[in-house]
Amino acid sequence: MSDELTYGKIILRALEPEDIELLYSWENNLEIWTVSNTKTPFSKYILAQYLKESAKDIYEVKQLRLIIQNKDLQAVGAVDLFDFEPYHLRAGVGIMIHNINERKKGYATDALMALSNYALNILGLKQLYAHIAADNLPSIQLFEKAGFKKAGIKKDWLKTMNGWKDELICQKILTS
Repeated sequence: MSDELTYGKIILRALEPEDIELLYSWENNLEIWTVSNTKTPFSKYILAQYLKESAKDIYEVKQLRLIIQNKDLQAVGAVDLFDFEPYHLRAGVGIMIHNINERKKGYATDALMALSNYALNILGLKQLYAHIAADNLPSIQLFEKAGFKKAGIKKDWLKTMNGWKDELICQKILTS
């Protein structure tokens, strides 16, 4: 396996057809919908189509999801590249450690470091960025720990049940 897909306590791997049950439980977890901007549930049919598309090249579909595995090869989460811009050499990043008991173990930080290595050394990207709700302190701390810097703020950007909240733009310039 490529060194760019491993870091610390984790291994990043491609989606497999047998991941459909895992994706189904993750994508339909209402607690995650607020950070992923999801508004409707996903069917297994839609996820099966997504798994088929995931075999296509990132240059074609402009996105990539990788499963985060611990050293016991158990899936603990996923990390995404989206809005892939090969001309501008950048992509957005999303990450999720699903089980609350698996959080705060360093998996997400290690996954962001592995993803950064992959983005730089395999895809040749110059930068990664993330959009994070301004009140999501654990995510802000995670991305800062992985080398992302606050680059801007979008005021009243996210509508919630309790009103509006700001969203931060965090950016990481990749260097070898």
